[in-house]
Amino acid sequence: MHPALLGLATIIMGVGGCVGYFWLSNFILDTFIYPPRGPNAGRNINRANIIRPWLFLFPALFALSIYLAYPVVETIRLSLTERVTQPDGTTTYDFVGLANYSQMMAEPKFWEALSNNMMWLIVVPALSTAFGLLAAQLTDRIGWGSIAKSLIFMPMAISFVGAAVIWKLVYDARPPGTDQIGILNALYVWFSGNEPQQWLTVPFWNSFLLMIVLVWIQTGFAMVILSAALRGIPEETVEAAIVDGANPFQIFFKIKIPQIMGTIVVVWTTITIVVLKVFDIVFAMTNGQWETQVLANYMYDKLFRANDWGVGSASAMIIMLLVTPILVWNVYNARREMR
Repeated sequence: MHPALLGLATIIMGVGGCVGYFWLSNFILDTFIYPPRGPNAGRNINRANIIRPWLFLFPALFALSIYLAYPVVETIRLSLTERVTQPDGTTTYDFVGLANYSQMMAEPKFWEALSNNMMWLIVVPALSTAFGLLAAQLTDRIGWGSIAKSLIFMPMAISFVGAAVIWKLVYDARPPGTDQIGILNALYVWFSGNEPQQWLTVPFWNSFLLMIVLVWIQTGFAMVILSAALRGIPEETVEAAIVDGANPFQIFFKIKIPQIMGTIVVVWTTITIVVLKVFDIVFAMTNGQWETQVLANYMYDKLFRANDWGVGSASAMIIMLLVTPILVWNVYNARREMR
């Protein structure tokens, strides 16, 4: 079957299956389990109304169980076992306790990945949020602000791999004496007269060059959210500050920012979660070489290159442990805002 027809058939079957499930489950509930008739009609209606929301939630809960809960449990199990291939070709998983975690923590590459992730956590959320806040404030004050916002938000439509390819061309280096197609080397050679540099192979600084890619992508996200928050600030507070003689900087830092601090924290933590899981950019640009390793790429190397499922699963658990507190904090803040 043609891929387009196959995709269309999948969509139709998926939508039809959901609609059929909702209709059939409610039909059975109202016809056979709790029919709204007879002497117990009122009680049946109340019981059916209690069960009905769970019927609608069941597909989502079922999917989460399969694609989220089960992988977490299986990853925990694999992180505590060692995959062994027997002489007859069968594979067994022997329980080894925390041996995989000990082996992982004894490897310099793990600590390199962890330290790089911590550096990403410090730099990327701070710069993305700061640039997004600055863009949100400035674009609201110019006539062509909507066009500027569209251009700043545009990188969000690009995949991480696509962005990595674009920026890899920006950092590209050609042999000395030839035209440089990489913008960074073209400017470097033009102004300094030195030979072009292989920027992605320079330890320490190459990590910052990779971070620029994620900052470029996430600034648009921060700008959109923070722009909406700035527009929600009551005009009365700003006008009162102007009457009291406050200058634009005082209005921005002492009037506006305190009122949107909750939104800033949400944007910051959301970008932090993205940073903890960063993989595509590092994989596509350096593959973790030249001291640019991060946890997700380390996990990939262990799982699919070294075929070490134990240590790979242990590193996945480390990522989950780092992400979980931030997710809980985000949910707590969202519920508090709703209340």
